[in-house]
Amino acid sequence: MAPAVRLHEAVALAGRFPLLAGASLEVSQGEVVHLRGPNGAGKTSLLKVLAGLLAVHSGEATVLGRDLVADRRWVRREVGMLGHQSFLYEELTVEENLRFAVRAARSSEAAIHPALEQFGFGGRLASMPVGRCSAGQQRRASLAVLVSRGTRLWLLDEPHAGLDQQGRDLLDELLAGSKAASRTVIFTSHEHERAEAIADRVIHLAGGRVVEPPEPSAQAALQGSAARASPTSPTSSGAPANPTSPTSSGAPASLASAGSPAGPATAVTEASAHVA
Repeated sequence: MAPAVRLHEAVALAGRFPLLAGASLEVSQGEVVHLRGPNGAGKTSLLKVLAGLLAVHSGEATVLGRDLVADRRWVRREVGMLGHQSFLYEELTVEENLRFAVRAARSSEAAIHPALEQFGFGGRLASMPVGRCSAGQQRRASLAVLVSRGTRLWLLDEPHAGLDQQGRDLLDELLAGSKAASRTVIFTSHEHERAEAIADRVIHLAGGRVVEPPEPSAQAALQGSAARASPTSPTSSGAPANPTSPTSSGAPASLASAGSPAGPATAVTEASAHVA
């Protein structure tokens, strides 16, 4: 059986800057793969290349048996990508967004209502304009689009971001059931323990290339260095730093979830890989 994804020395550029610098990997059909690496390693760029959103400058790239170098428009209909933003039409309802995405992908509309129910958009909520949805609801709507299109390859960039616990658990179930659904998944996540409990395999990236995972001894050394540089070490003024000190507003700092709408989808979007 041919692999779902194959890259060999793939190079992708932004101007003259290499986003991918000779990346090589192979992912089998039905495999769930976690991409891991520091910020700027090339994880998002790799997903965009596989979605046909970023051109391959040199090297070889094949997705679902098609050559990305020769024809990346075909790939856009066959994959689903979820990025940090929803890329849904704000003026359309949740159901209308799903219907548009399914028709653009030439998929069956029979999957629309089950996907709406699955992600909590039953009844009147399906008729809510996306622009009036919360960030978490928009994230769920993007996932509903992904599911309803029935694509064979999912490319997910931090898919748990912006979801509540129920939504995160539902996503984990979908990822865990991918092999039974004959679906290949490649995703990024900073929640390594959660991701690696789901993934069949972990691929490490650094500097736009696939690299070997760090040796356990090196990893332990890094953790030891981090422990020695803990927040309780004295500051330059001689007073200990307090990791629980409030922000300027008086409340502890917290992470802001992604998901603000970004306007109409392009021919293929990170949320649903619409057809051009």
